[in-house]
Amino acid sequence: MTQRTNIAELLGHLNAGVFEEQINTALSDIAANVCTHGKKGELVLRFNIKQIGTSNQVAVTHSLKSVVPKARGKITEETATDTPLHVGRGGELTLFPNTQTKMELGAGAATGRTDGVRA
Repeated sequence: MTQRTNIAELLGHLNAGVFEEQINTALSDIAANVCTHGKKGELVLRFNIKQIGTSNQVAVTHSLKSVVPKARGKITEETATDTPLHVGRGGELTLFPNTQTKMELGAGAATGRTDGVRA
């Protein structure tokens, strides 16, 4: 089974967690002002992905655009940042490379001792 990107975990890694906090803040601000002013708001997330050289890494440009309604108009804010990520099997995006190999643990593998181990 191939691994897929865990977006909830990945958001916490983008720009050292700042991007996730920006999303949380923007959603709250938009929702509060939508209810206060009776006008619609908007939040747009965009991810642009570009390979870094010929490696198994990509630069992910993550951007956020928020439109917060006000009594007389709206406030529009845009921000964009890059985070380098590793691409694993099946395209899984992670902050750190997944270099863990499967370990075969037989009798006595952890200590090298096989005395007292029943087959």
